[in-house]
Parts: sequence; C-alpha cells; structure tokens
Amino acid sequence: MPGLTYEMITLNLRNPFRLSYGVSDTRQAYWIRLRDDEGWGEGTIPPYYHIDANEMTLFWDQAALNSRPYPDDPDAIPDWIGPGGPAPARCAIELGLYDRIARCRGIPLYQLLGLPKPKPRATSFTIAIDTPQDMAKMALQIHNFPIIKIKLGSDDDEARLSAIRAARPDARLRVDANAGWTRDEAVRYVHDFEKFEIEMIEQPLVKNDIEGLGIIQSTTSIPIVADESVQSLEDVDRLSEAGVQGINLKLMKVGGLTPALKILHRSVELGMKVMLGCMIETSIGTTAMAHLSGLAEWFDLDAPMLITNDPFEGIQYDAHANFTVPERSGIGVVKTDLIINR
Repeated sequence: MPGLTYEMITLNLRNPFRLSYGVSDTRQAYWIRLRDDEGWGEGTIPPYYHIDANEMTLFWDQAALNSRPYPDDPDAIPDWIGPGGPAPARCAIELGLYDRIARCRGIPLYQLLGLPKPKPRATSFTIAIDTPQDMAKMALQIHNFPIIKIKLGSDDDEARLSAIRAARPDARLRVDANAGWTRDEAVRYVHDFEKFEIEMIEQPLVKNDIEGLGIIQSTTSIPIVADESVQSLEDVDRLSEAGVQGINLKLMKVGGLTPALKILHRSVELGMKVMLGCMIETSIGTTAMAHLSGLAEWFDLDAPMLITNDPFEGIQYDAHANFTVPERSGIGVVKTDLIINR
C-alpha cells in the first residue's frame, strides 16, 4: 500500500447553502488514510477559495511516494510533509500524522498537543441566506439551539436579521457577511444592526481589505471577526494592528494543526478573540478542531449537523447544540459502518 491514499466524498447538505458567493447543495471532501489505516485526515475547501482539487490530489500523490518512516514526534511533521502545497492538502496529511502519533501513544489528540481537556461547549448553528420568512422559520425549528450564525451579504439583509430576531428573541446572534458588503454598506449595516444585539460581525469586507475591517471596527463596539482575511500568522499581526477584535480560525484554511496553534496562541497574545470554525466538512476535520476548544471562546463547529451523509462518527452534539469530543485515542473518529481498533 502506498504511503497514503485518498478518497473523494460528496457531502449532501441538509438545506441548500446560499452565501454571498452563490448557492450549492453539495460539497466535496477528501478522506486521507495513511498506510494500514494508521492515521486519518481530511482535506476539504469550498469552491470560493479557488483552490484546484487537482493541485491537492497531485500533492497527495507526491506524498504517497515519500519512503521515509512516518514521524513519531509532532515536531517532525512539517519536515516530513515538506514545503508547498495547497493549505487543505497540507492540512489533510498533518491530521493523519497527528492522528497516528496520538493513536500510537494511546492518548487523545488534545493531550498530544498539551492542551486543556475539552469541556462541553455550545456551537453556533448556521442559517444560510434565504427569504426573511424562511430564515425565521428555520430559526424557530432550532428553538433549542442558543447560538445562531446568520449568513448575509445580499439585498434585504436587515429584513432577514429583523425576522430572525423577532422569531428568536432569546438567541445569541452572529452575522457572517462572507465579504458581501462594500465599506459604505458595512458602516450602515453595523450601525443599523446594533439594535439587534448581535454578538459579532464576521468578514463584512473582501479579504484583502484589512484596513477597511479596522475602519469598520472603529465605528462599533460589536466585534468584527476576520475569516477569509486570516490565512497566516502575518495576517493576524496585520489585523491586530488595524484594530480588528477577532478571528475565525479554520484548519483547512491555514494548513493544519501546526500553523493553527501558532495563530491561536498569537491571537491570544495580542488580545484578540478567537472563534474555532470549520468548512462544510466531515467529522474528521471538525473533531480535530474541537480538540483545541479549551483555548478559544467562540465556536462554529456545526458542519456535521449541516450534512446528511457524514460517513464518520466523532464530535457529538446534544439537543442544545453543545458538542463533546470523544475520549478515543487520536482524533477519535471512527467510520460509521466500520469500527476499527483505536
């Protein structure tokens, strides 16, 4: 068997996902398996990141030819993977190697990383762009979930938010514009949205407009949270200098656990708030991120709840969207139709 293999999985969304970038009802994920199933990883990225899937599979094909033994120390993982490659492709291999080391040691991933044991935490649940009436209806359907993340970034955004707030006066509301506003629109919306008592506004402007994010932040006490704008450690420093209050950290976006931990620690050092997020992905990637939850204060780890055919079992949710991390060794994920010894 080669050093690793990969398999594409089409994830079916429970509801069509409408963002400022467009609409879709499926996403493509890749399951990465080290030799003899010693470790599992995932490489998944939405199309609006414009990363060619062929570039990812080529990177994995090259990694499969790596004849060196798998590293037994986390510090040796970056050297084994080597330079270059798309961020989600690097992330997939990293997760597999971390999973293997933790499994070999018989400990969960958070313990391998020297992190606090994750406690049950509430994740936000995402409502995609739709009519105000349909979004309010969805908010009522999840009446037990305390935190709602609302996708905006098109016409009628205030009407959408108003309808959800009327339907769920009890909920903590977070807004994600997915870079769908101009600076002028963002200033207006931020001012108008203050009456809805929202918890944060995520990525109101295009990713390269870090200066603009700082300008928007200067107009409001609502935390502005960078998502697409933070893909490296250097981005965190620039965002902090601009005055942005928070970041949304995603493993697939930054290239795995090694860079994610550096970004997380640097953000905390700079006094920025951190949200642990995910793409539309399986329980492999989402569970891996949940192992970091002892270091963050906001969580957007709802991907397995948004799809109907997750082939894995890992992170678990209760009736109030509180998630828990399995105590199995490694990442702690098993195949739903094939329980293997972990």
